Amino acid sequence: MINLSAAAAKIVGDFSILAQDVQIGRFNLGFGDLLQYALIAVLGVFACVVAVVFYSFGSVWLQAKMSSADVSMLSLIGMYFRQVRAQTIVNAKIMAAQSGLDIHSRNGITTQRLEAHYLAGGNVMNVLNALIAAHRAGIDLDFDKAAAIDLAGRDVLDAVRTSVHPKVIDCPDPRYSGTKTLSAIAKNGIELKVVARVTVRTNLEQLIGGATEETVIARVGESIISSIGSTENHLIVLENPNLITRAVLARGLDSQTAFTIVSIDIAFIEVGQNIGARLQVDQAEADTRMARAEAEQRRSEAIATEQVMKAKVAENRANLVLAEAEVPHAMADAFARGNLNGTSA
Repeated sequence: MINLSAAAAKIVGDFSILAQDVQIGRFNLGFGDLLQYALIAVLGVFACVVAVVFYSFGSVWLQAKMSSADVSMLSLIGMYFRQVRAQTIVNAKIMAAQSGLDIHSRNGITTQRLEAHYLAGGNVMNVLNALIAAHRAGIDLDFDKAAAIDLAGRDVLDAVRTSVHPKVIDCPDPRYSGTKTLSAIAKNGIELKVVARVTVRTNLEQLIGGATEETVIARVGESIISSIGSTENHLIVLENPNLITRAVLARGLDSQTAFTIVSIDIAFIEVGQNIGARLQVDQAEADTRMARAEAEQRRSEAIATEQVMKAKVAENRANLVLAEAEVPHAMADAFARGNLNGTSA
């Protein structure tokens, strides 16, 4: 692309040299002749500028003109100085015009609004593709909302496609949880392993600030586990899994999220372990160990009591021996004093 300022400066410089020659008398010209030459020079400069502009932007302007894209030459020149890629803006305007979108009204897809979105770092072509897809699908989406979604870091085109063609989310998703099935336990203690498929559609009204796919998966998984846990018997779930899905759908799990839940379907279910029986066995083993510990304690206490009693028996026997040993002494003393004879008489 030719530098406009350099070309204009060269023409002005040539005209300045001509004026200096006139001043020093090299040319004998009257005022009328000088004015005529000055007018020719100005026209020459203007023609050169016009030629350079058309050389630089003529093809893009002609492309927009032939496509009824309503992009003026002055707008293209302004894009050059604002460092906006003109071809991107023109292509966007052409796509909008050919798709029947409003490109003329103040709230339509104007050149200024496209430039502003480009300068803000937005993806202009992605926004236009989203608007065209929404227009053909009959989805209410204007440029301001689409631009805001794009600047918020969301893929607005993917959001529109998901609104038209709902996508299916696995619950649980191994990418986030690391498990392939949900584990839920009914009231009778039987474990059920479940895989659900959640069909969602993008909610454009809550796409900005709404919770993401991970939140939907977590809420659905939690509700499925809770619903199975409140079931009296696991056979009820096996006979009619729709009872669980209907209960989960009734809870409004898509509130404050970027999606609307269309349906929840049980894709896989199988019976796992008897968790209740295993817990009872574990409890019985724990009770047995506790009873054994208590019995061992009582046995130890009994052995200690037995040893104490044996010590007391030994002590009493010792006292008895001492008492028996005192009998001969007492009898001898009685004979010596004559008490024994007196007692006998």
